[in-house]
Amino acid sequence: MATPEGPLVVGVDSSTQSTKALVVDAATGQVVASGQARHTVQTAHGQESDPEDWWNALGEALGRCGDIVHRAAAVAVGGQQHGLVTLDREGRPVRPALLWNDVRSAPQRDRLVEELGGPQWWAERIGSVPPPAFTVTKWAWLREHEPEAAEATAAVRLPHDFLTERLTGYGTTDRGDVSGTGWWASASGTYDERVLEHVGLSPGLLPRVLGHGEAAGTVRDGLPLPAGALVATGTGDNMAAALGLGLRPGQPVLSLGTSGTVYSVSEHRPADPTGTVSGFADAGTRWLPLACTLNCTLAVDRVAALLGRDREDVEPGGSVTLLPFLDGERTPDLPYASGLLHGLRHETTGGQVLQAAYDGAVFALLEALDKVFAGDAADGGNAPVLLIGGGAKGTAWRETVRRLSGRPVQVPRAQELVALGAAAQAAGLLLGEDPAAVARRWATAEGPAYEAVERDEPALARLRATLGGADTLLRRPH
Repeated sequence: MATPEGPLVVGVDSSTQSTKALVVDAATGQVVASGQARHTVQTAHGQESDPEDWWNALGEALGRCGDIVHRAAAVAVGGQQHGLVTLDREGRPVRPALLWNDVRSAPQRDRLVEELGGPQWWAERIGSVPPPAFTVTKWAWLREHEPEAAEATAAVRLPHDFLTERLTGYGTTDRGDVSGTGWWASASGTYDERVLEHVGLSPGLLPRVLGHGEAAGTVRDGLPLPAGALVATGTGDNMAAALGLGLRPGQPVLSLGTSGTVYSVSEHRPADPTGTVSGFADAGTRWLPLACTLNCTLAVDRVAALLGRDREDVEPGGSVTLLPFLDGERTPDLPYASGLLHGLRHETTGGQVLQAAYDGAVFALLEALDKVFAGDAADGGNAPVLLIGGGAKGTAWRETVRRLSGRPVQVPRAQELVALGAAAQAAGLLLGEDPAAVARRWATAEGPAYEAVERDEPALARLRATLGGADTLLRRPH
């Protein structure tokens, strides 16, 4: 491996399933070392994780990077969004964190939206109509169902906040990640007093929101990183991935992971009263309108396992449709839904059913794409879709996106974009540069490009008809 040309930085991706750490040459973007450690997700009552697992996994991941990690001059953490981390006065978790994909708070969400002025009020003031994924709904659930835990809480954090605070000793967050809580107002750029009062959350329990380019602090003594190394603000995983791509306004991104997301950087503050698009801030000074589905690669892999097929073992043709809403769904807003299979025939093959699962997962994302671009100049559908996430490596995922979108597709060669984005943020802080410009200098978005193909309008029509015809069934609690 070549000798690094510049100072070294560390980028961290603390996701639902694992923590990954990259040691990166700040000058070239070369990854000089990497490490990974898995988390435990508890599913007995919902989707939960002990935040201490994240901290231990970060130590393991850094340890697997080798001694070179001790030469790092700066670090930043990208973390899964929305998770509710409740800490006591000693900074220890009061209970396991409620993760982004825990939708037990759907009833509390419904009441919050209604009691505080309806969807239009939330969109105009907060920037998003909160789905059950948002942190504010989880806090409302906790106060209702576990009041003793809420009472014992001395600090409320997001996952990336928790890890950053363990590194520095200071409670901080950034505008990107905090814009997914539901208690930070994008219209004012501040915590919203009315929302906090309504859910009984003192602003004193929340971290300070740092400005773009502001340091969160420095690494404390006794940690597996050099004491005194700069710690950047960190951000949410989607914001970090956008940084990792060096994303410019108007470029569509489709991320295929545990969740599916479609987003773009925008100059315009989003405010979608339908709730399809979350009006996130990005990790800089712009905005990141984003639509997210709960069911993506894991749901399709589950269908493949039920069929006894490899995930690439798809077959074209047939008239079957499958909406793989195995964990309820966020986009469309169907928290009580389950998977729905329609149109089976004697001649239907297992490969066609599997392809239908891919179609259903991609369809939900593409339906939100036009709303993501609302307020920005229309691109006529010609801009290439940047395809990222674990699913981007799969031929079946890529070809399904091409066939159902009718757009060209580009697959960046760079891997671990969340960790790379965090590394770019750390490098930007260290070098005094814009992190997105750092990532563009690293050429992270370069990769194979695939031309547009004719859009499969019959498949899209079948999917829309299935979704519309089953709307009442999908909205019914099971």
